[in-house]
Amino acid sequence: MEVTAVTQTLLHANQLKRTARTGWVQRGVPNAESVAAHSFGVVFTALTLAQVVDTPLDLGKLLALAALHDLPEALTTDIPTPAWRFLPPGIKTDVERGALAEMLADTPFAAEWMVLWEELHEGGTAVARLVHDADKLEMMLQAWVYEQQTGNRFLAEFWATPPTFYFPQAEAIYREICVLRDGKLEIKD
Repeated sequence: MEVTAVTQTLLHANQLKRTARTGWVQRGVPNAESVAAHSFGVVFTALTLAQVVDTPLDLGKLLALAALHDLPEALTTDIPTPAWRFLPPGIKTDVERGALAEMLADTPFAAEWMVLWEELHEGGTAVARLVHDADKLEMMLQAWVYEQQTGNRFLAEFWATPPTFYFPQAEAIYREICVLRDGKLEIKD
C-alpha cells in the first residue's frame, strides 16, 4: 500500500514542527521556535487583528492564507530574508510556488490551495494584506519575547527599520510592543 497524496501533504506540514526559524538560530536564540510555531502565531495574530480592523473580511479565507503562508518551507526550509537578496529577483516566490505545487500534487484540493497561496503572494486583497501584517507583527512580538527571555543583543537589528503595515490597527499594536520594549509600559498579570 502506498501513502496517499493527502497523507503525504500532512507529513510535509508536520516537518514544519522540526524546522527551526533560521533567523533566530543565526542570532543565537536557544531553542528557537519552529516554523510551525511561527505559523500558529500568524494564524492567531490574523484572527485577532480581524476582530479589530474596520474592514469586513472573509475569516475562513484569512485563516487559510495564514495557515498556508509558510507551508513551502517544509521543502525549502526557512531561508532567512537576508539570504534572498543574493538570489535573482522573484526567485523566492518561484521556488516556494514549485515546492507547494510538489507538496500538493495529486491532492483533490491542490488547485484551490494554490489559488489561495497566490492570492497571499500577490497581496492585492485585504485578506492577504492582513496576513502580511500578522506575519510581521508576530515576528516583532517574538523578537521582543526573545529579548526579554534571553537578553540577546543580536536581536536589536529587528528594531532598526520599522516594518510597514497595511492596517493602522497592526501599526498601533507594533507601536505598543515598541513601548513595552522600551520599558515604558507594563504587562498586567
